[in-house]
Amino acid sequence: MGLTYIEGTVKPTGRRRRAKRVRFLVDSGAVYSVLRRADWQALGLKPERQLEFVLADGTTLTRGVSECTFELEGRRATSPVVLGETEDEALLGAVTLETLGLMLNPLNRTLQPMRLLLARAARSR
Repeated sequence: MGLTYIEGTVKPTGRRRRAKRVRFLVDSGAVYSVLRRADWQALGLKPERQLEFVLADGTTLTRGVSECTFELEGRRATSPVVLGETEDEALLGAVTLETLGLMLNPLNRTLQPMRLLLARAARSR
């Protein structure tokens, strides 16, 4: 199993701040995306809430969560983002991928458009 990285841009939502280019590890097993401390501070992001996370070894830690706009492969969407520390890896998680309408193809480790489904109530006759 290999690792997949992708370049993307992030910027604060609703503010006229400069976008920042970031190299993300695509982690479809992670719920939220993560930005390193230097990146989110450069964007001027502030924590809107605190959430507790569990690492693979069972360690729990608390991180701030904010929102920003992600742009990947010509698609743009707003998504929650974990405000990581210096040692945290920049991750692209499942919520951001789904918001962008993308999925990780596990066979060739590339991002591709996902098949989006809608349900519709049947009309009564």
